[in-house]
Amino acid sequence: MLQHLSIRDIVLIDQANLSFGPGLSALTGETGAGKSILLDALGLALGARSDSSLIRKGADQASVTATFSLEKLDSLPGLLDAHEITVEAGENLLLRRTVGADGRSRAFLNDQPVSIGLLRQVGDAIVEIHGQFERFSLAEPANQRRALDAFAGVEKDLDKLSHLFNDWQSAVAEHSAAAQALNASASQAEELRATLEELDKLDPAEGEQEELTSRRELLQNAGRLVETFNSASTSLSGEDGAETLLQRAARLLERDNEIAGGRLTPVIAAIDKASAELAEAVLELNSVAHALDTDTGDLETVEERLFALLAAARRHSATADDLPQIRRDIEMKLAAIDGRDNQLDTLAKAVETSRRAYSEAGEALSRKRQKAARKLDTRIAKEFAPLKLDNATLTTRIHRMDEESWSAVGLDAVHFDVATNPGAEPGPLGKIASGGELSRFMLALKVVLAGTSGAGTIVFDEVDTGVGGATAAAVGERLAELAASGDGQQILVVTHSPQVAAAAREHLRVEKQSDGKSATKSVMTKVVRLEEDERREEIARMLSGARITDEARAAADKLMDRGAPPVRATA
Repeated sequence: MLQHLSIRDIVLIDQANLSFGPGLSALTGETGAGKSILLDALGLALGARSDSSLIRKGADQASVTATFSLEKLDSLPGLLDAHEITVEAGENLLLRRTVGADGRSRAFLNDQPVSIGLLRQVGDAIVEIHGQFERFSLAEPANQRRALDAFAGVEKDLDKLSHLFNDWQSAVAEHSAAAQALNASASQAEELRATLEELDKLDPAEGEQEELTSRRELLQNAGRLVETFNSASTSLSGEDGAETLLQRAARLLERDNEIAGGRLTPVIAAIDKASAELAEAVLELNSVAHALDTDTGDLETVEERLFALLAAARRHSATADDLPQIRRDIEMKLAAIDGRDNQLDTLAKAVETSRRAYSEAGEALSRKRQKAARKLDTRIAKEFAPLKLDNATLTTRIHRMDEESWSAVGLDAVHFDVATNPGAEPGPLGKIASGGELSRFMLALKVVLAGTSGAGTIVFDEVDTGVGGATAAAVGERLAELAASGDGQQILVVTHSPQVAAAAREHLRVEKQSDGKSATKSVMTKVVRLEEDERREEIARMLSGARITDEARAAADKLMDRGAPPVRATA
């Protein structure tokens, strides 16, 4: 609950210190007096956006401090603990915000610097604000769905559903991308298969070009080599060849070896060895010569193979030795393409699995909405009579959307259909209800939804716009009842209606004051807490205008007699 609001140098307010209690408090004042400034200051403390235009002219900095008790804020300690902000039992929570001339703002919780985002989170948990223009947004189906969900308390269900929807959409996107890739690779696969067929037929091997080039050179010079071999063979083993000469020399030495006392024996042995090796060389030479003479017909085959390898290498902008690796790469690409069919099947199953999980969660949420809708219709119907909507009916319609329209918030479209007269055909809220009726429908809904956030403080900003007389009195009574409905419940209402103001227990007037100097006079906004007599005068002014008559005072007395007695509090 808001206990105290301290404002410094915000727009036209140089300084204001306000205390608040439980129950219904009314803020009134002439148009332009600065009631919106007061709400802007509160919003600033709660984490609203800021800029340097909020700083009062002549001041260097604007600041606002809001002090809250934590009686109804069961969920807030966990949020504070998560950010290491300690609030002891019985202590108050201070929200402070400053804005400098450069537009930069700073946020504090219990004088500990925090982010604006955290301040906003805490503010959302502490205060529930319903602005004067929200009634127009109630005509939008999206906001009607939000209202139903708030009443149903399905925040966790929505969070889960949002994650499941995102999982489903991610699976759909992945499957679509894979399908597109598969289609794009279909023509590529045909080309790769043709290339692979060519390489399979060629069957290249690493080092084959070098081997073929060497063999080609050998075969190209086969005739010359055969002549060389024959000539060498004749020199080695011919009639006067080396083999004959060695044998002749050995015989001569053997004849005289005995005379030489055997000293020639090693020489003869060496000659015999050389003769044997020479004979072996002659045999090998003849074998090579014979093979070369036999293979001379392979030159055409070798050249055909070599040229085929070189042509394939040119087509792939590579060397002949690269062809085996290119072949393996193509095989891998084709295997990957062929595997995409299986991958696509797997992804399709993932899409169906995630869709099923989402739709099942959506069905569960739909059932909760259906159940909550019946309760909401009953609860709102009970609010119509106090708001002078005795003949009105509101029916929450929920219907299943086409799958193409499913979203992170579910499978349903939600509509509020209303009828304002007996026998009238129900229709969309925004088309059937008049401005005043729409305002009261909104108030009835807010009354039913009030407190769903767990906030101890609820602010209504001119929700009585468009109504007057007995209806305005009924609005005031309903707000007073709402304020009395919970232990420590606090409601602040900004109003132009004397009937609503009369229903309040506390009454604050926002007014402009001048320093009275004609040439350089400055205007300030002041907030004054009204005692009973002052309150009567203010309500009379609201009834009659600037000139307050005795009749207006008497009417104010009657309104105040029907309303709640004011509670004196420190301003």
